[in-house]
Amino acid sequence: MDTGRLEAFSDGVLAIIITIMVLELKVPHGADFPALWSLLPVFLSYVLSFVYLGIYWNNHHHMLQVASRVSGSILWANLHLLFWLSLVPFVTGWMGENNFAPAPTALYGVVLLIAAIAYWILQRAIIAEEGESSLLAAAVGSDLKGKLSPVLYAVAIPSAFVHEGISGGCTCWWR
Repeated sequence: MDTGRLEAFSDGVLAIIITIMVLELKVPHGADFPALWSLLPVFLSYVLSFVYLGIYWNNHHHMLQVASRVSGSILWANLHLLFWLSLVPFVTGWMGENNFAPAPTALYGVVLLIAAIAYWILQRAIIAEEGESSLLAAAVGSDLKGKLSPVLYAVAIPSAFVHEGISGGCTCWWR
């Protein structure tokens, strides 16, 4: 299979995920600006997750652009990543609706951590198919950010029970 079909499928899944997230934004009951204030945590969690999904979409696109073919292991690794990303609307909504309470924020961190691991697995599957001298292997290099992100997500999970600001800082460090 060529990479175009996999990329098109993944683009569609990510578009649906973002659509589900935006549909969770409820219209306020009041007709004035203070009525929007109560929706601020929901909106902020949406923005955060939209940016995350945008980063995954962008990186996924670039990763598939340097791949020449798709194997069964790449297909399964891609589905694994899409599964974890499909949970983003749920944890985003739960976290936003509960004003970044510890348990929803920790679960958000868990989903981010496992999605990062799933992305790494997909990356390794493509490199295994293309070879260690491939364009992707060269582009990834030592990938300090890719190694640091899961560590910070892992720190963010228990930090959610200490203070949401610490947890938020660990998940938003790349901004």
